[in-house]
Amino acid sequence: MEREKLREREPEQRDRGVDYNKTLNIYAAERERAKTGKIVIRARDTPWRQNRQALVKTFLSSHGISDTAATNWLCFIHDIKVHSGKHRHQGGIQLFILEGEGSTTVDGDKFDWEKWDLVILPIKPRGCEHQHFNKTPGKTAKWMAFQYDPFNKPLGRMFEQVENSPDWKGKEG
Repeated sequence: MEREKLREREPEQRDRGVDYNKTLNIYAAERERAKTGKIVIRARDTPWRQNRQALVKTFLSSHGISDTAATNWLCFIHDIKVHSGKHRHQGGIQLFILEGEGSTTVDGDKFDWEKWDLVILPIKPRGCEHQHFNKTPGKTAKWMAFQYDPFNKPLGRMFEQVENSPDWKGKEG
């Protein structure tokens, strides 16, 4: 008995061309945002929110913040009460210590820091597992992170939660 093979339908070809005018409009919108967006983001207008990592105040993000003169940047403060959540993601992020003393473990190695220090998370295959600790719980330990967000795309936007902050109660807020 001969079987007749059914020819699989080829997927529809999508237009792979670039719409030149659309590209120009995107660039124009980015220039307009740079000219008219907020120059100062006030801390008092930026809420603190508890997440799986720590108590966080987000100033810049590619996710939901679109009224600033800067595009494509992440900038946020972590207030570390005891310790942050442990997580793994690609490095290329800088943490500027605003207040207090503490340490950061990167792949099991401990690095101490204090006010005015800069912590640089390394770029490594499979990212780096890290966690942040307050040397003196009950006193403030805060750092501000800076990262150019498009850098994350070619690195795979990998993020893995390993352990939650002890302050996490299971609901973003």
